[in-house]
Amino acid sequence: ARFSTALSQTPSISSVSSEGREDLQVNRLETQIWIKPGIQKTDVDFSEILNAIHEIAKDVNIFFDELEGVNSPSKDDDSLLHHGNLTSTSDDASRLEVVGEEVPDKNKVSGLYFRDGKCRIDYILVYRKSNPQTEKREVFERNIRAEGLQMEKESSLTNSDIIFVKLHAPWEVLGKYAELMNVRMPFRRKIYYLHRRYKFMNRIEKQISRFRGWLPRKPMKLDKDTLPDLEENDCYTAPFSQQRIHHFIIHNKDTFFNNATRSRIVHHILQRVKYEEGKNKIGLNRLLSNGSYEAAFPLHEGSYRSKNPIRTHGAENHRHLLYECWASWGVWYKYQPLDLVRRYFGEKIGLYFAWLGWYTGMLFPAAFIGLFVFLYGVTTLNHCQVSKEVCQATDIIMCPICDKYCPFMRLSDSCVYAKVTHLFDNGATVFFAVFMAVWATVFLEFWKRRRAVIAYDWDLIDWEEEEEEIRPQFEAKYSKKERMNPISGKPEPYQAFADKCSRLIVSASGIFFMICVVIAAVFGIVIYRVVTVSTFAAFKWALIRNNSQVATTGTAVCINFCIIMLLNVLYEKVALFLTNLEQPRTESEWENSFTLKMFLFQFVNLNSSTFYIAFFLGRFTGHPGAYLRLINRWRLEECHPSGCLIDLCMQMGIIMVLKQTWNNFMELGYPLIQNWWTRRKLRQEYGTQRKTNFPQWEKDYNLQPMNAYGLFDEYLEMILQFGFTTIFVAAFPLAPLLALLNNIIEIRLDAYKFVTQWRRPLASRAKDIGIWYGILEGIGILSVITNAFVIAVTSDFIPRLVYAYKYGPCAGQGEAGQKCMVGYVNASLSVFLVSDFENRSEPTSNGSEFSGSPLKYCRYRDYRDPPHAPVPYGYTLQFWHVLAARLAFIIVFEHLVFCIKHLISYLIPDLPKDLRDRMRREKYLIQEMMYEAELERLQKERKERKKNGKSYHNEWP
Repeated sequence: ARFSTALSQTPSISSVSSEGREDLQVNRLETQIWIKPGIQKTDVDFSEILNAIHEIAKDVNIFFDELEGVNSPSKDDDSLLHHGNLTSTSDDASRLEVVGEEVPDKNKVSGLYFRDGKCRIDYILVYRKSNPQTEKREVFERNIRAEGLQMEKESSLTNSDIIFVKLHAPWEVLGKYAELMNVRMPFRRKIYYLHRRYKFMNRIEKQISRFRGWLPRKPMKLDKDTLPDLEENDCYTAPFSQQRIHHFIIHNKDTFFNNATRSRIVHHILQRVKYEEGKNKIGLNRLLSNGSYEAAFPLHEGSYRSKNPIRTHGAENHRHLLYECWASWGVWYKYQPLDLVRRYFGEKIGLYFAWLGWYTGMLFPAAFIGLFVFLYGVTTLNHCQVSKEVCQATDIIMCPICDKYCPFMRLSDSCVYAKVTHLFDNGATVFFAVFMAVWATVFLEFWKRRRAVIAYDWDLIDWEEEEEEIRPQFEAKYSKKERMNPISGKPEPYQAFADKCSRLIVSASGIFFMICVVIAAVFGIVIYRVVTVSTFAAFKWALIRNNSQVATTGTAVCINFCIIMLLNVLYEKVALFLTNLEQPRTESEWENSFTLKMFLFQFVNLNSSTFYIAFFLGRFTGHPGAYLRLINRWRLEECHPSGCLIDLCMQMGIIMVLKQTWNNFMELGYPLIQNWWTRRKLRQEYGTQRKTNFPQWEKDYNLQPMNAYGLFDEYLEMILQFGFTTIFVAAFPLAPLLALLNNIIEIRLDAYKFVTQWRRPLASRAKDIGIWYGILEGIGILSVITNAFVIAVTSDFIPRLVYAYKYGPCAGQGEAGQKCMVGYVNASLSVFLVSDFENRSEPTSNGSEFSGSPLKYCRYRDYRDPPHAPVPYGYTLQFWHVLAARLAFIIVFEHLVFCIKHLISYLIPDLPKDLRDRMRREKYLIQEMMYEAELERLQKERKERKKNGKSYHNEWP
């Protein structure tokens, strides 16, 4: 039986603690007391209630809920600390809104509701009874109840020391904070209108629809007939207001706010509740950091699996629906249900998957063109004059590529490498480099438009981030110095400009030092390549001895990958230390600073060796008889007789494949192993039957928490991949194809991880992808520069062009076909007198195995005069022509591509025209609907007054 007394006017009472706290003013309170059966409902005064409380304290749970009209105190007001000893949790009966109402048995056993089966669990807090922070938790939980949240505690079935605190937000609390947080809710269904069509256009559309009837019916779209839950309520929305609650579409108050919104509101409350006396002792995050609570998370909506098929019995819950139509491998070719992802995980995670899906979709044309360039190289391989000359050059003997142990070799021995080089370095490479530079711009510009459409559909156009709270570390460091915040008008801690600059200088010095560490690691790889190429050349196995340079490159890349992965662990700790040293003011500033450092570290770490191979390998080696050496000891590594592009292709291919494989294992394999181990221990202790009976909060607690940095790792992986796809794409046209295949798997891996392996993350809002967009733009600009240098410096495109127009058979004729390349290989090789070798460079063999007598001359890649010229081994005129052509190509290529990029950016508006029209029309319709709804309400009130015999003069309408 319910014993309820509502007090409209009560005298103020004082509650003074042992610490001498000030009086609490209690004006309008609704006291709900649950008593054993047999006590009748009656009306008593406040003193009688207090006497009854002392008599039956053991059997009664008391809750003081503030009625509407009482203003909540500010977060810095000490009156938020409610004193007293009301630390017990609520009883089952205290959750029943209507006594005697039937509760479905399914709710009671689902683990998603309180024990009464009616109050849905909106949030879970976890702590250990052995934790010494008991007093802080009691004060925090008492203040939670004072905010109107309902609470219930459960002990863990596997560990009695673990306590789960279940929180539920009643309708009054949800409405109050939804209004404060400007949560947009639906109030009218959208009305669409069609543009006027001309007859000619209608005829064309009919013919197109008739042709589409012969094709499969949109195989990539999800079947909304068999999955009706995918249909979103297409309604206009407006910020929730309790005064205008009649404007909103409310069929059921329990489901009006979805679970993600309810959890977000509860989290908003928990972040503003005090747990101790003091100005800054507030918020759940501080309690999690000091260990008062072990975990805090919203619940998943039940199991993601079902015994019954979804197409015949429907989805059990949204989690099950997401698993079947998004995280399952059987739907890898389908579009993502982004609205459902947003509804379950929030806008921030929804935007990540929207961006990842858009990036993957845009990779299709890039992968197709890259594959076309590769296939073009395959089809023209037999017609390539340069490859033919290399393969037929049995009489050209090349100088050794390392000291002593490397032998002389025929140029024809590198026939295979020449053919492989042609697959990537052919006439279509320049076109592909220009295409990819333009593609990067188009991708970013159209993502702006796509983001605008998503922001409109998800009501993010007018959403602005709240004034962020100051980080606790910043408050603790600078609490002595304060100044007035120009926005909130409240005093806040202040960091002096000199202190901020000094910290930034130290942080920048740390970044520079870590970049030097990367350069040192690359230097170590260079020494390894120089030393091992001679070792492999003297190896016993003929396979390795004959392919010493390839073996050196392959092992160096694998070692480089291991160093990259080890340094990444170090960089994360260094970036964390430097970011905390800077003392950012807010969480977003901290996140942006940490993101920039981590990206810079990992980008340099991942691409430093690639830059060395692309632009430095074989460029500064000198020439036979006058080699440049490291520390006057080790001879710098030379390129293969077929060029350095094959080394760059191997570096990119191996690093890209290994990096993506490792990332996918760490993203999914590691959580799978951890969760499997947890389930194994539970089966051993409690058996398989007991595991299935665990409540939902226990199952979710045993899952892995989301990464401490949120979506940082997911974005970083894709941004680094975007850099690989664009920066050196001229040397490796298959990079977009590999990225596409990886991303198709990545989307489903991430989806599976979010749905099945991780606890449900808190739904949070965001308008865009944040600082990552600026990083993408920077990579797009860098890709233009690097591809220009790869084509001009690394590949043989420019030397071949100069030879065809200036020195070949077609010189002066304006032609550059394959017939014009006759003699190119001989013209690109210089002659060296073997007797001019240095003592430490002289090979052990004299080359007599080629002609039966010691060799007098050998050839090497360069444009130098012969040994008997007036200036032996000086640069020829062709060298200067090639150098000038390379510089000219770089300047023309960069300016041309940058002009095209800026032109495309100018021509493509950030907001689609139809979206702009829809936004204007929606604004107009919302105003009209508001006026109509208000007019309807006033007319209804007028009719009621007339029925009651009340009339007023001069009233409107």
